Amino acid sequence: MLRALDDAAVGRWSRAVVDSLGAARGRLDELNVFPVPDGDTGTNLLLTAAAGHAALDAALQAARDDGGRRPESPWAVLARGAVLGARGNSGAILAQLLRGLADGLADTPEVDGEVLATALTSASRTAYGAVADPEEGTFLTVARSGAEAAAAAVAAGRTGLADVVRAAADGALTALQATTGQLAALRDAGVVDAGGAGWCLVLDALVGTVTGVAPVRPPLGGRPARPRRPPAVVPGPPAPGPGSEVQFLLADSDPDAVARLQARLAELGDCLVVVGVDTPAGREWNVHVHVSDVGAALEAGIEAGRPHRISVTALAPPRPPAAAPGVRAVVALACAAGLAELFAGEGVAVLTAPVDEVHEDDVLGAVLGTGAEQVVVLPNAAAAIAPAGRAADRARAEGRDVVVVPTRSPVQGLAALAVADPARRFGDDVVALAEAAAATRWAEVTVADQEALTSAGRCAPGDVLGSAEGDVVVIGADPATVARDLLDRLLSAGGEMATLVVGADAALGDAVSAHLAAAHPTVEVVRYAGGAGAVPLLVGVE
Repeated sequence: MLRALDDAAVGRWSRAVVDSLGAARGRLDELNVFPVPDGDTGTNLLLTAAAGHAALDAALQAARDDGGRRPESPWAVLARGAVLGARGNSGAILAQLLRGLADGLADTPEVDGEVLATALTSASRTAYGAVADPEEGTFLTVARSGAEAAAAAVAAGRTGLADVVRAAADGALTALQATTGQLAALRDAGVVDAGGAGWCLVLDALVGTVTGVAPVRPPLGGRPARPRRPPAVVPGPPAPGPGSEVQFLLADSDPDAVARLQARLAELGDCLVVVGVDTPAGREWNVHVHVSDVGAALEAGIEAGRPHRISVTALAPPRPPAAAPGVRAVVALACAAGLAELFAGEGVAVLTAPVDEVHEDDVLGAVLGTGAEQVVVLPNAAAAIAPAGRAADRARAEGRDVVVVPTRSPVQGLAALAVADPARRFGDDVVALAEAAAATRWAEVTVADQEALTSAGRCAPGDVLGSAEGDVVVIGADPATVARDLLDRLLSAGGEMATLVVGADAALGDAVSAHLAAAHPTVEVVRYAGGAGAVPLLVGVE
């Protein structure tokens, strides 16, 4: 039974922690459902602890080779190795806890119960400070509860080292068992927090080091987490929301720059943990964050100092909601905010993206996100039909009945929505939507951005183009003149209704509407605002 922790005991404890986390790694990975269900908490804790132990083992060996001299506290060496080798969110928090212990114990050759209890409390506080948005029911909660139990033991007169470490381990375990009811993700999966479970193993290893007898505990709490399908490996940008784990070491910086970095990364993503440690070359920070914009996170790091040992890992995508049997939905693609509002007003799910940036992953996410069993996709652009079709194939593999109505313009999409009837059988409704879209002739007025040879002749940058069904038929200098000519050509083949979607220039819409009233008085006109970002004029004729 140890009355105080000396250098050798710290080394034995570090070794025991690695052994314990190694044995439990698979189970800890299974428990990992928060903050991201990527199944790596056990692995990250083990790698972090192993990095700390490797640094400590090398330092102790060097001290032995130097005649047993103690050049540096083993607590400081252990913490520095863990911070510089920390992996993932859980590893960064473990490293911060070890660094917090080192701050309180590095100058104490022999650590007794009272000193350890104080250091545990301080370490818990610094760990909370390292996490941008701490939540209860997590690793942090378990660490704080263990520290509070250790402090309570000292306050009750149980100041022996063995009493303190047992109280800390038991208090942490009690808090761990309560985490299942504190977070929805844990409650739904029926498991305890994986990082907190790892910290319990760290404290149990300390009990074994101090008393010579490791505590006998029940299996790590909770039923196995629901099995996860491996994410599909697909090209293209990540889906909306934090999609990558970014981690790097930051050197050649200062506290003010790190504070600015933390503020910037907090804007870009979540699961932000920043841990600093002193090294022979100066202070370094281990930075961890989950973001969707990896480039912006790295740029922020470069502005703050010198990032190195950079790692970027794709996060597992969240599982989509289960399909609701019999529920029907429509997903419409829109290339501008005004068009998105227009379609949203029709009660459909809208995916807003530039036409040339529509990716099947985004379409798939929108389809699955509806939660509907039956989904119609309106791509509303020729270039978006192919990625929409690939997304539909993948959604069918998820058990959804998905049909792409190949609308080549937003006005065809609006025509299709006008005849939608949820009371019809799904197949019959799809046929009605497709027929309405096909019966709508579409045209648009745009501005050329480069020289090109078109069906109507050569155009130069800045020329106004009138296109019908994708082919340029009018080239001019004035949008209103081109629009009037274009409409006359379309209506020469007949038509009862003209749908106008006007971009940012409302005056163009006024001129076109006046022309239709004068030249084609029998044609019903429906006008919508396309808003900024839309082409100057979209036209649909039925």
